[in-house]
Amino acid sequence: MKQKITLKEISRRFNVSISTVSKALKDSPEISEKTKEIIQAFAKEHHYKPNNIALSLKNQKTKNIGIILPEIVHYFFSSVITGVERLATAKGYNVIVCISNESFDKEVINMQMLANGSIDGFIMSLSKDTEKKQDFHHINEVINQGMPVVMIDRITDQVNCDKVIIDDFHGAYSAVQYLIESGRKRIALITMPDYMSVGKLRTEGYKKALADAGIEVDENLIVKVEDFYGGFEPVEELFKNNEVDAVFGVTEFFAVSAMKIAQKMGKSAPKDVSVIGFTDGIISISSSPSLTTVSQHGEEIGEKAVDLLIKRLEEEDFESRPYETEIIKSSLVKRESTL
Repeated sequence: MKQKITLKEISRRFNVSISTVSKALKDSPEISEKTKEIIQAFAKEHHYKPNNIALSLKNQKTKNIGIILPEIVHYFFSSVITGVERLATAKGYNVIVCISNESFDKEVINMQMLANGSIDGFIMSLSKDTEKKQDFHHINEVINQGMPVVMIDRITDQVNCDKVIIDDFHGAYSAVQYLIESGRKRIALITMPDYMSVGKLRTEGYKKALADAGIEVDENLIVKVEDFYGGFEPVEELFKNNEVDAVFGVTEFFAVSAMKIAQKMGKSAPKDVSVIGFTDGIISISSSPSLTTVSQHGEEIGEKAVDLLIKRLEEEDFESRPYETEIIKSSLVKRESTL
């Protein structure tokens, strides 16, 4: 998809401020006729059309923060909201939450709706569909219009903004290393498609832990799941066709689902199959046996995202400050599903 031209790009083309471009396009008397004529002609030639984002938002303060998340069922995302809400409220900001339901189109609609004068800045995690499409024009457009964005968890290098992530690679590495140290060698991986940033990093951590232990990676033991809450037939085939003594699931739902399938096939955890998941939520605590997990510390991520966003909002010239990427350390929570 061809990316739409932005005010920022027009300002660079003519070496003028974004404000000058905006005023020229609005035919403001503050701008000379010659400058208006040149900018308006260029904008018309390149089919510039302002979207719902108010161009003067930079100078308006709603004291509202918008959050766009892929889902709310997942414990991790609900804990992020808790962290965001707690710190935002303490700092005098309200929070508006939108859910993309893993849809690119819904993510775009949510962003356009909130950016139309409703909020001062965004905290967001990319939908699965957006990562698959690799289309981030809507996010870049918001940033180019002067509205700050903080990306969390699922991020992309194609958007320059503040980011808060966990050490996905090392979290996966430490989980698999723990399985290896407990004597497991046939360790299966239940993961997301590679186009998803967190799935790719956790897969890399899994492979590196095996390699460092001198265990050859067996691609037959790696299952990539498109449907995060269904479609686990490939996991059943994994147990039927392969010797498996441990499973690492990149979400707690993947891990618990794999453990249930193993139990149906007569294998017990952790005696026959050790299982570790990712995200320390209600499912992990209440499963039987309880699940060993890598904790993502969602509330801490939410608080750090709010801190970065409000700092940028409350600076006079926030656009000049270098972008930051905060990495939150994960931790392994040991329970009954591992030896």
